[in-house]
Amino acid sequence: MYEIKTFTIPKLKGISENTIKEHLGLYAGYVKHVNLIHEKIAELKQDSEKNAYALAEVNRRLGFEFGGMKNHEYYFEQFEGGAKEVPEGTFKTLAEEQYGSWEGFVAHVSGTAMTRGVGWVLVYFDASVHKLVCTWVDEQHIGQLADVHIVFGLDMWEHSYMLDYPPSEKKKYIDAFFENLNWEVVAGRV
Repeated sequence: MYEIKTFTIPKLKGISENTIKEHLGLYAGYVKHVNLIHEKIAELKQDSEKNAYALAEVNRRLGFEFGGMKNHEYYFEQFEGGAKEVPEGTFKTLAEEQYGSWEGFVAHVSGTAMTRGVGWVLVYFDASVHKLVCTWVDEQHIGQLADVHIVFGLDMWEHSYMLDYPPSEKKKYIDAFFENLNWEVVAGRV
């Protein structure tokens, strides 16, 4: 059984307490559904031949719910402890080397966040080549990269900003997100 994690999130600038409350409720739903799916899989496996189609569909759904659970955990952890500048170290050095400057890295991630549709901007650390990889992931799971570690997650589903900004102003949400980020948490994941 997966447990719903609690996060100590201070009052944020540009992202309302109501948005965070609703968003945390959505996260709790993902955890609940991951657990329910695991229970359903165990039940269906009792006659896996008869339930082959249902098992396939439930297993397919697990990827979506599990991705939603884990992506949100990365997302909310980044607010804990309040806004903090990026510390000197591996993460900052990689970002500056790959994107020309710290500002170049932030601009690249922000630009990726303006992708049309619902999904996530995820930055991974690929230890095999010692590089950061920034990508858009549709929904929660379509496009997740293999054999790399998530170090940064920016939720770009409307639920993450619609109570504060209309879709036409999602850039304001992106700016607020970056203003509240605890980069020490992110850097500690590399």
